[in-house]
Amino acid sequence: MKEIHLGALALLAMAAAVFCAPSAYAAGSAIPTYSHDIAPIIYQNCSSCHHQGQVAPFALMSYADVQQHAGTIAAVTASRYMPPWKAAHENGTFIDERRLTTAQIDLIQRWVKAGEPIGNKAAIPSPPTFASGWLMGKPDVIFKPDRAYHLAASGGDVYRCFVIPTDYSSDRWVKTVEVRPGNPRVVHHVIVYLDTTGKAAQLAAATHDGQPGYIHFGGPGVPATGSLGGWAPGTMPMTMPQGVGMLLPKGAALVVQVHYHKDGKAETDLTQVGVNFCTRPVQKKMNIAALAYPGLYIPAGDANYTVHADLPIPANVHLFSLFPHMHLLGHTMVVTATLPGGKTVPVIDIDNWNFNWQGFYTFKHELALPAGTVLHMTATYNNSASNPFNPNNPPKLVRWGEQTTDEMCLCFLLYTVDGQHLGASIAYSK
Repeated sequence: MKEIHLGALALLAMAAAVFCAPSAYAAGSAIPTYSHDIAPIIYQNCSSCHHQGQVAPFALMSYADVQQHAGTIAAVTASRYMPPWKAAHENGTFIDERRLTTAQIDLIQRWVKAGEPIGNKAAIPSPPTFASGWLMGKPDVIFKPDRAYHLAASGGDVYRCFVIPTDYSSDRWVKTVEVRPGNPRVVHHVIVYLDTTGKAAQLAAATHDGQPGYIHFGGPGVPATGSLGGWAPGTMPMTMPQGVGMLLPKGAALVVQVHYHKDGKAETDLTQVGVNFCTRPVQKKMNIAALAYPGLYIPAGDANYTVHADLPIPANVHLFSLFPHMHLLGHTMVVTATLPGGKTVPVIDIDNWNFNWQGFYTFKHELALPAGTVLHMTATYNNSASNPFNPNNPPKLVRWGEQTTDEMCLCFLLYTVDGQHLGASIAYSK
């Protein structure tokens, strides 16, 4: 995967050199400057990943940084390759949204064509500062593997699942979760699953490569009991609304799947999961369900294989967050909701899927779905040679499965049920 991404960036940079050369502007047209127009865009949407010690390959924290990479920035933002935000439309539906508006992209294009003018140096805003510790504050509990993972310098990406027992004798309710990559230079994204079957620990015990955990692409390779969220570049801690908790069942193990992207030298990582427990009674459980199409049968050479799946909603619910999931052949995923009166409401639209940029999409305002609503999912796949991410060369028939060369079609849904009153007792108090 690394070679593909670097190749794509190289092509985009070459394209940028062609169409981003300085050019004259008509009299009276406003020329964007770094101080007034570009710095606010970069600092708000790019610098969280593009600063020292993070996953991005270079920093974007100053005029010199941005000017050095101006052509590439113009190309990757115009194509919406960057920032890595796959949900379409500019409607501000989700928190921590990193999608640039059309006007912002146009400003970047015009600025580069004008020769990257700096503007009033005294007016350049201060670059953002980033906390070095836990964003959530000191966690109640920190879960981590018993030892660090050693990543080789070269080769393909690695999907490692680390099994971390909790050993709680009673259920716990989780208020906030923060995943903290130990080595952001190589940690691409993280998903935290829950396992109450003990099967994940068996897979780890059966792995004899001298490293903690086990390798598995896609899901955790076991029937997951639930999830405690995850991390991708730019992700903030996930906090439940007041009176809502994520259930951490007694005896459950965390299965922390880390996607590693090698950087050319040997690295180590110890990714951790910080948790704060609810200290007030929990009235509603944060549930997880899946809108899925398990009958995938994607013929070799089919560049537009399309599937549909529906999920009736039997009760009044509020949708909190979404996690779309496909593998390397995925191209688009659209989820809508048809309300009982017939009105169609957009839920999420992934118009250019990329497996490397998946994550949770959390609504700014929870989406109310009354009983009788039907969720509809339409997903498309490209199993032709035109798909640069196709793991098969030449393309082969692909079905549902857990392996790299298999596929999936899922949209996980985090939701609460209206009117639920658990009145749960709290096992933890500060």
